[in-house]
Amino acid sequence: MILQFYVDDLIKSALLEDINYIDSTTDLLIDENEISDAYFIAKDDGVISGLDVAIRVFELLDNEVKTTKYFKDGDVVSKGDKIADFMGKTRALLKGERTALNILQHMSGISTYTSHCVELIKGTAASIADTRKTLPGLRALQKYAVMMGGGKNHRYNLSDAAMIKDNHIEAYGSITGAVNALRQKAGHMLKIEVETRNLDELREALQVKADVIMLDNMDCDTMRMAVKINNSQAKLEASGNITMDNIRQVAQTGVDIISLGALTHSVKAFDISMRIDSSK
Repeated sequence: MILQFYVDDLIKSALLEDINYIDSTTDLLIDENEISDAYFIAKDDGVISGLDVAIRVFELLDNEVKTTKYFKDGDVVSKGDKIADFMGKTRALLKGERTALNILQHMSGISTYTSHCVELIKGTAASIADTRKTLPGLRALQKYAVMMGGGKNHRYNLSDAAMIKDNHIEAYGSITGAVNALRQKAGHMLKIEVETRNLDELREALQVKADVIMLDNMDCDTMRMAVKINNSQAKLEASGNITMDNIRQVAQTGVDIISLGALTHSVKAFDISMRIDSSK
């Protein structure tokens, strides 16, 4: 799903940052012709994501490395599961270990957290979506990981859709004026979302026929009223102050989308280790 040159460029940047000129431990300690077996092992229960990207780290360092995968992205793993085996030059495996694990742990953490959120709202009409609160340079990987956890992607960048946020409204003067001005210049393919902070703003956004309306930091009672007022005219997106403790209550208000910046900006890394297999 993600272009290979994007992945390769990201990996090369990460490796250059980590290795620079030489690996002062590995290059001075390990013979260049030594071959080793290694494996990834899960140290927690969760959803795997980024496995092919992690494997690609080793392939760029050793084009003869051999890999056996026991899981694929989106699969659920349990603590103690062996995720993949590797056989290749020991130097390449050791040099790539940290970069590969950083990617795999981070992406799997996103997929695991997303999966928890999806499970918590099961049986409702709402879907879980990410935001643009991503780490610079990693957005495509992070949004891919959200999908592997069962979530959906909000816009990838500012070109995907027009989203009139509170500061746009303050700068332009009003929701109505901003939407009408935007429609005069936008092409027919561009959807418009409006961020609203109260029911009066919701009504104004509905009056100008916004395609999507964000209910920003509203409590559940207000969101239920918003759903009733909306009456399926626009897609409603709940956002702001949504946690694992209240996410089901938010979904039960009848909103269509629940977007969470926490899926990508502050997720806990999933615990995975790489071990050299000295038994072979």
